[in-house]
Formats: sequence, C-alpha cells, structure tokens
Amino acid sequence: MAVDETADVVGSMAAESGDAGYMTFPVAPDSRVNVRSGPGTDYPVKKVLPYGSWVKIDCQTPGTTVSGPYGTSDIWDCIGNGLYVADAYVKTGSDGYVATRCG
Repeated sequence: MAVDETADVVGSMAAESGDAGYMTFPVAPDSRVNVRSGPGTDYPVKKVLPYGSWVKIDCQTPGTTVSGPYGTSDIWDCIGNGLYVADAYVKTGSDGYVATRCG
C-alpha cells in the first residue's frame, strides 16, 4: 500500500491549535498508523500514516477497542472526511475525549 502524506498530517513538536481552532496531535513515533474508513478494525484501511506524523482531530467517536502505545481505548479520532485512527495511537494527553463527538 502506498503511503499518502497529504492533508491532515502536520509536522510540529507540540499539540497546536490550528487556524480553525482544531488541535493537532502526534501519532506514536515508532508506528505507521492505519487510517480506516470507519471507527473500527473491521473497516478497510484507506492509507497508512508515515512515521512521525501529526493529525488534526475533527471529532471523536466510540468504536472497536484497541491497545496501543498510549493505552487501551475504544475512542477513534476522525481526522478527515471518513478517515479514522485509533486514539490509542495518538498522543492527546488524555484517556478520554479531547474533541467533540462525531455525529
């Protein structure tokens, strides 16, 4: 699968507020994180984020429980239109929701 390094990935060193008021967060630095078409591991992989990626979180929703570098969680982060990553791979600094619920 080709790596798509467009949109939604921001290179920076700390969580930042974007022009639209959304926050960007780093994904696990030693992981290539799957971006799926829905909030769960049963959804197809749409692309894979490269090492060192940052993502903006548009909203969050419950889905499949995943264990990753930042704990075990059923929270999924929507990083674009129909694109989701498991929150357990995103360093938000919280075990709970940091953005509005999708829906």
